[in-house]
Amino acid sequence: MRVVSISVNGLAQAIDRGFFDWLAGQDADVVCVQDHRMRVYEFDDPHYVPEGYEAYFIDGEETEYGGVGIYTRHFPKAIIYGFANEMADREGRFIQADFDKVSVACVLAPSALGREEELISDENDLTVLDHKDDFMEAFGQHMQKTLRKRRQFIFCANLQTAHHVTDTSPRYHKLDVSGFLPHERAWLDRLFDEMGCVDAFREVNKEGDQFTWWPEWAEGWRQHAGWRTDYQLATPGIRKTITTGWIDDETRFSDHAPVIIDYDIDIGF
Repeated sequence: MRVVSISVNGLAQAIDRGFFDWLAGQDADVVCVQDHRMRVYEFDDPHYVPEGYEAYFIDGEETEYGGVGIYTRHFPKAIIYGFANEMADREGRFIQADFDKVSVACVLAPSALGREEELISDENDLTVLDHKDDFMEAFGQHMQKTLRKRRQFIFCANLQTAHHVTDTSPRYHKLDVSGFLPHERAWLDRLFDEMGCVDAFREVNKEGDQFTWWPEWAEGWRQHAGWRTDYQLATPGIRKTITTGWIDDETRFSDHAPVIIDYDIDIGF
């Protein structure tokens, strides 16, 4: 089973930039798309669905950001929209497809980079960073429950956070900004070290300079100064099925790159 995860920063724009042409050569079974910025009804138009795939998407209240979805060549047994968190579900941040032997979810965390102290609204004192932290806490609780289940899961997630110094270019190490703050990285420590979740990419690729996002404000792409903020998170039972993984950093559909992982799992029935 090949799983592709890509944060597109607007699906329509990514398609115009060749996303579906690229996808046609990937032989992917499941494609998780974060930040599509569309309405669900728009996926009735075949222009937004690659040939040979079924589309399952959730949108947010705002189309300027958010929304996640799954393209799959295999019909799922069930689709779960949201994870019972009011704010996250309103913003379209989670969708899950249950197949016979594995479930694949698509997740998008809020971004707070450069807007840490900005208020979400005038109605309360919740900052953008508070909003992200609240999401991560809720998603962490969901992961704890998930990891207790006997079923196997893969979460394709743009977490808007890099874990280790090897996951960011040195120029960002001393920046006091969301995406690499101590408490955000500690959240990932708990996810991997305490809960036992698996960073699928790092299971098969330990090299440095493996980035998935290049800030446009820092001209990161030209200087290969990036962050690895996009993950495929797996339950422990999947660890031994991970065969290969790579980041296609030659591809430019957005300021993120696709993460591609092969699993020795038969997704079919």
